[in-house]
Amino acid sequence: MRVGLSIASASFESDPYVGAQSIIERAREANRAELDLLSLGDHHLTPINYFQNVPMLGRLLAEWEVGPVGCLFLLPLWNPVLVAEQVGTLAALTKATFVVQTGVGDGAEIFKGMGASVKTRGADLEEKIAIIKSLFAKNGIGGSSGLQVNPIPMQNIEWWIGASTSKEGIRRAARIGDAWYSAPFLDASKARELLECYLEACVGLNKKPRPVIRKDVIVLKDGNRAEELGGRLIEKGYRGMQRDAVIVGNPEQAAEQLRPYKELGFTEVTCRCMTIPQKEAIETISLLAEVRSLINS
Repeated sequence: MRVGLSIASASFESDPYVGAQSIIERAREANRAELDLLSLGDHHLTPINYFQNVPMLGRLLAEWEVGPVGCLFLLPLWNPVLVAEQVGTLAALTKATFVVQTGVGDGAEIFKGMGASVKTRGADLEEKIAIIKSLFAKNGIGGSSGLQVNPIPMQNIEWWIGASTSKEGIRRAARIGDAWYSAPFLDASKARELLECYLEACVGLNKKPRPVIRKDVIVLKDGNRAEELGGRLIEKGYRGMQRDAVIVGNPEQAAEQLRPYKELGFTEVTCRCMTIPQKEAIETISLLAEVRSLINS
């Protein structure tokens, strides 16, 4: 099982510079730990500081040398030509595989503020993926090769399609994606149920399945301290998650909590630190390499 990191882009620091530096420090630690993926999320119109993915990932690539790079684009909110240009530029900063993570997104007010419609988000997602793939194949826009983005990625591009509990969305991931990027709030039982839907769709399409799970984590040498931090966050309603959906404890405990997902067939896990102080976040990231070894031993 491969273990990657999605760095949380939100910051509660009053000084944006301090918040940005903490993200850079986390990327450095992920590089030292030689994790299998470094990625950033996508969110807009936030009540707190949220560092936008394209400029921030460009900065983080100066710290990241060891593996694939991922970037989430909630495509119904984006112009596909702009995304193609941004991915082409980011991909030029690395020779590693570039993972475009995407999904339909949520929140009617955010969609309205971004000039998009939540009612057509599924169709919009598929249309925009098709446009970007066409541009990367040098087919241009509307059949006109003169309207072409540059640079285009020279390396492998993967499409991870996010879908939470919508079976229609999971079947879409099987149909147009290279991987199903499953939601972090799934416990092992719900993950099994939805994985069956994905595997069935892949069989029907004669495609090799690639299920990827996301998980919010706290991993500390002091497992009791990790449990204390995690329990406090869950009590406060952390992202609406239950305790059995997050990974909290020392490396051995974290590996045991992740092992059921590996046994189900999830080949990769992308971890995101829960809302914890920077010191504990750095320790968590550093220990993910040990968690990976324990899962795979």
